[in-house]
Amino acid sequence: MTVKNMTKKQIQIFFERLRAQRPHPETELNYSNPFELLVAVTLSAQATDVSVNKATDKLFPIANTPEAIYALDVDGLKEYIKTIGLYNSKAENVIKTCKILIDKHNSQVPDNRADLEALPGVGRKTANVVLNTAFGQPTMAVDTHIFRVGNRTGLAVGKNVLEVEERLIKVIPKEFILDSHHWLILHGRYCCIARKPKCAECIVSDVCNWPERYEFGAPRPIKIKEVDA
Repeated sequence: MTVKNMTKKQIQIFFERLRAQRPHPETELNYSNPFELLVAVTLSAQATDVSVNKATDKLFPIANTPEAIYALDVDGLKEYIKTIGLYNSKAENVIKTCKILIDKHNSQVPDNRADLEALPGVGRKTANVVLNTAFGQPTMAVDTHIFRVGNRTGLAVGKNVLEVEERLIKVIPKEFILDSHHWLILHGRYCCIARKPKCAECIVSDVCNWPERYEFGAPRPIKIKEVDA
């Protein structure tokens, strides 16, 4: 069943409510500088933020610069991140990234897409997270949560993540764009979940276009019956 795209009015209400619910949204990954964020996001691919935080809470106090992590080497880094999925390939990518940052970027994280996506293990989504969260750029990192919310609600209907990303950037009002990535992820993670969405608790169910929301408890519009005089 095709979901209709939200109207401008629906989108405005949608983000006004998400902003009121979480005025200052933040990533749930623990980090204190752009490099830590880059490493954390790289490690978070196909892993939970909780599992990444458990590893980096031990790693970053010991090594939180390209030089320090590079000095650990692949095997040394693996000891810190072995509880995270795909840790072997992630360790290799992070070490290679550290080397490139040291050699080509004066140990600084680049603030542009081309240089970020040239780093091992850094794709479009990771680059978008870093550009948005670390450098305040109006990018949209579409993960499984945002892809689901966009398509389910009618906020941004698309067949793939790039279509959803481009639609979101196009339709989200400028006043919301910088924080919209976090609002959508958190809404998808805690309310608009995959199997049993919490439509009965959803603060935007009345502007959502998902036809099945009523089956999950979303209140139906009140119909006012005409009364004969």
